[in-house]
Amino acid sequence: MYLVVYQDNLAKMVITATTANSWIYPKIKNWAETTDGLIDDVVKCYEAGAAIAHVHLPRGEEIETVKRIRERCDIIIQAGMSSYPIEERKADFEARPDLLSVIANHHAEHFPNGAVNVIHDLVELEQYCIRSKKFDIKIEWEIWHTGSYWNLNYLITKGVLEPPYILTLFFNWPGGTWSPPTADEYMHRIKYMPENSVHTISVMGKEQSKIAVLAIHHGGNVRVGTEDYPFIKEGVPAKNNAEIVSRMVRLSKELGRDIADPSEARKILGL
Repeated sequence: MYLVVYQDNLAKMVITATTANSWIYPKIKNWAETTDGLIDDVVKCYEAGAAIAHVHLPRGEEIETVKRIRERCDIIIQAGMSSYPIEERKADFEARPDLLSVIANHHAEHFPNGAVNVIHDLVELEQYCIRSKKFDIKIEWEIWHTGSYWNLNYLITKGVLEPPYILTLFFNWPGGTWSPPTADEYMHRIKYMPENSVHTISVMGKEQSKIAVLAIHHGGNVRVGTEDYPFIKEGVPAKNNAEIVSRMVRLSKELGRDIADPSEARKILGL
């Protein structure tokens, strides 16, 4: 059993909705499969309470997709697919999302339909810092283990990163960068975060709610959606991402922590 330490005066919680397909449950099919469907999904997540949309921008439609989302709501747009090397993300930069997902270590993932193994060295990570600043985009760093912090601290020491550092802590994503979805692992991970960091949790699997409760009570934020866990509860697929977001809104409010809207989230994240 793990003791939950309750903290007062926490900032409102920022919910990220990830709208992509499920990597571990590819047969569920409760996510959008067209650009129009994706944009509608993002808007519905915004209406349900998400402040950030983690979006895999359709290739060849990056600029137009960002533009169309912004025409319909002011949700913070986070461009995903950090597995791609920086050379393949030129259009993501040109679309000018608010946030760009960048993994702070190598990719080593294993899913039913295939594996992802991509090296992201310090040279590439430094290039991300320089290019993101040029395009006025904030990096959202994917933190998969404490080695990710070593790389992040290297970049901070070099002076190419400015706080606050926006981090998403990943748990239970299968492959060589796996980490257990446990209270011990969560507490270990937040213990070694750099100062001036704002963190979100991403849990692939049914343990999502347990780690979300810890994050809610320790000033963290939560990422939910079909990419991470496409169920409303174990064995029951969600109707859509908005239903998943609504559940997390209710959980956070029941635990005494209000939800940040996009305007409030921008202040929390230093955007």
